[in-house]
Amino acid sequence: MSKNRQFQVLIKTVLGFENIVKNRIKEIDPSADVLVAPKGFKGLVLAGSNAFDKDKFVKVLNKELIEAEKIIPIDLIVRADPNEICKGISGFVNEKISSDETFAVRTTRRGRHKFTSIDVNIIVGDCVRKYTGASVNLRYPDKIVLVEIIGEEAYISILPGSFEYHKYAPEKKELYRFFNKLSIIQMPYLGPIESVIEIGKRIGREVQNFEVKELVIAPIGLVDAYSLARFIDSVMEGIESRYRVQVKSYHRKPRKTPVYIMDLYQLIRDRGDEVIIVFEPEGRYIVDVKDELEELVLKSRKRINLLFGAREGIPTGIFRYADLVIDIAPGMVLSTDYAVAAGLIALSTILYDKYRSMDHESINTSGR
Repeated sequence: MSKNRQFQVLIKTVLGFENIVKNRIKEIDPSADVLVAPKGFKGLVLAGSNAFDKDKFVKVLNKELIEAEKIIPIDLIVRADPNEICKGISGFVNEKISSDETFAVRTTRRGRHKFTSIDVNIIVGDCVRKYTGASVNLRYPDKIVLVEIIGEEAYISILPGSFEYHKYAPEKKELYRFFNKLSIIQMPYLGPIESVIEIGKRIGREVQNFEVKELVIAPIGLVDAYSLARFIDSVMEGIESRYRVQVKSYHRKPRKTPVYIMDLYQLIRDRGDEVIIVFEPEGRYIVDVKDELEELVLKSRKRINLLFGAREGIPTGIFRYADLVIDIAPGMVLSTDYAVAAGLIALSTILYDKYRSMDHESINTSGR
């Protein structure tokens, strides 16, 4: 029974790596007590060291045990019952959580019980609040009360909020509003049909990945109708496939990128009073024009047009009408199917610090 062992840490690992983790711990401390898949639950390893105290053991494992997804120091082991957990933490929780801090209870339950994980969160959370005077913050707490239930036993840990990784931490600002004001002007790729189809799909996935305001396919002069049609169909297919993934995985409703077609020269005439930025190797290095980009992209109330070439590149005559011609990889010629993604990543990286300090509600994404 695990209750007869002196376990100090609970380790979570990728399924199938449990024995590798056990053997690695034994290399670190041959006298360590290790239990793989307690109660038959894979992906878990319990361990206790006879050579190190708990803090030192955790420190060593964090440094040496690359196979571990999470290494959780155990503060308390009690019977898996919300009231027992409350009694157990009463003796030390106020030493770990102060009244001016925030906390959240996170429970993972394995096995069959008369209570749910939510029940544990509510009951234990109320106890912590009473014992400490701290307030609850479910999204970004200062401290986390981690309750790992394995069968009849509950393993309790009180950890700093930084223990959790956040996709949407407070210091991060989502970039979709930034990309929503960018119009991608893409010359069509009209090479061999197999390449046309593949490159079209990739470009479609890229523009949808960033949820740009629009994609305008912009040929010049007389072009082969069949190749152009296959390119457009492939772009639409790429957009649709990426959009379906976004609908399933995003925490918000994604926006499907609309697609238009217009002759490149006429588009430049039509949008002459808007911001036009050309991405070509002849341009200035993007890092050297950061201030100008901030002025043009972040402060403009108009649509931002980003021009990308294909096999021949953007005609140099259009450079005269551009606000900027920029290069993102000096000495390299990027492939057509990678250029848009590379350009958008470079642009957002250069402007991100300034962007996240702005009032996002004031950022115009309405169009012209």
